[in-house]
Amino acid sequence: MEKWVLYAFVSMLFAGFTSVIAKLGLAGISGELGLTVRTLYVAVFVLLFAAVAVPLRDWGGLTANNLLWLGLSGVTTALSWIFYYKALKAGEVATVALIDKGSVVVAMLLAWLLLREAITARMLLGAAMIVGGLLVIARR
Repeated sequence: MEKWVLYAFVSMLFAGFTSVIAKLGLAGISGELGLTVRTLYVAVFVLLFAAVAVPLRDWGGLTANNLLWLGLSGVTTALSWIFYYKALKAGEVATVALIDKGSVVVAMLLAWLLLREAITARMLLGAAMIVGGLLVIARR
């Protein structure tokens, strides 16, 4: 197995824990406050990680293009988190998390449009299954 596949599975595992732990942390507070506290923890953790894992010479390689696209990614992440926490506060974890995972289909389409990544029949079948699962679980 390639290393990136292992990393993706570890990410999936932690993402699953994240939703349940966040729901527990939202007890008695607003989604907005919960998101703010969580984001502060994320910022500190990532800064500590960068201090250990990113060599100083790498910082010099940042370009205006990197800053633009990573900045836009940060904005879209923040918007995603804002609405995710609003949904998580009011909804069931499994349903909110599944709808959020519909982002796989959005990412696939955007990667095809903007990055010219191929979409195969296997990927289309997987996307259809994601959408089907989303409709089954989200429907009351």
